[in-house]
Amino acid sequence: MRISIQRTLFIVMISIFIGCNKKENTTATDSTTAANSIEYASGLSIHKYEGFSKVTVSNPWPEAKKKFTYILQEKNSIVPDSLKKHPVIQVPLQSIVVTSTTIIPFLEMLQVEQKLTGFPHTNYISSAKTRKRIDAGLVKNLGQNEKLNVEQLIELEPNLIVSFGINNNNPTLDNLQKSGLKVLIQADWMEQTPLGKAEWLKLYGALFGKEKEAKIIFDTIVKNYKEAQQLVAQKKSTSTVLYGSMYQEQWYVAKGNSWVAQFMMDAKANYLWADIKGTGSLSLPFEKILEKARTAKYWIATGSFNSNKEFENSNPHYNQFDALKAKNVYTFESKVGPTGGTIYYELATSRPDL
Repeated sequence: MRISIQRTLFIVMISIFIGCNKKENTTATDSTTAANSIEYASGLSIHKYEGFSKVTVSNPWPEAKKKFTYILQEKNSIVPDSLKKHPVIQVPLQSIVVTSTTIIPFLEMLQVEQKLTGFPHTNYISSAKTRKRIDAGLVKNLGQNEKLNVEQLIELEPNLIVSFGINNNNPTLDNLQKSGLKVLIQADWMEQTPLGKAEWLKLYGALFGKEKEAKIIFDTIVKNYKEAQQLVAQKKSTSTVLYGSMYQEQWYVAKGNSWVAQFMMDAKANYLWADIKGTGSLSLPFEKILEKARTAKYWIATGSFNSNKEFENSNPHYNQFDALKAKNVYTFESKVGPTGGTIYYELATSRPDL
């Protein structure tokens, strides 16, 4: 009788144990239990579960046929077997290498810039805080994006390398992964709205265990940006704007669905090519630009020009535009860092509210 009771209790305990395990496994892998914390970025999703997060980059480059999924695993946590086919990254990170200046402000906003150990062509970085670390030898120069110094990266052995791709051909990144280094493809540059680009801050919040801080900062950016929009909400789009400049006999203007065009339209500017559907840029001959934008009130110019005189001398045809005659020309090069990096390219995408 005693043996029978013990056997019955044993079977009951095993049943309870198996039942609990099934319940825990279902909870961990059920995608409906975790909402996507991303609202504005179209190419990023972050689902946080107990002990890990699932990050998906769905639009890594133009006309991409693939997406990337990464699992961010916290210490002493368990990742379900069904997710182990994806790259698993241990978080919070203790060291990172990034390859785009747009990420530098994200690291500084989260106060983790001291985790940055390498960057390609460090002269492009303008931030005073990070430049101080570069000058102290704490951030290694890793060459160029297309030709990263693989040997130096292997020696640095960062927890993660965050890079980007312009197409499916990324031999340098493939070699880094084969060497055992963790690589994450990020695509903030593919976003077509100012707030969509800025929301990639949340990815770095997840990588460094600072999700709450990232949300607070981003919510403030959204609030500031929308308040600025409200200031001009009732105004008519009367200020005509020309964008771009000549490059190898062609003029490149931003298409109407690009983030640059969105910036201008949010500011209630009458962007002259807002009706051109699509993202990216459109190339046009000079004659077409002059025909449409000769009398434009403002000109947002691309190119390395630091003064109106320098701008005029670069192309004698520019003098035909009213915006240049009235000195209503603005360029991205008006503010540069101590080593020549353009501050706009570093800061604009992360802080559209400034």
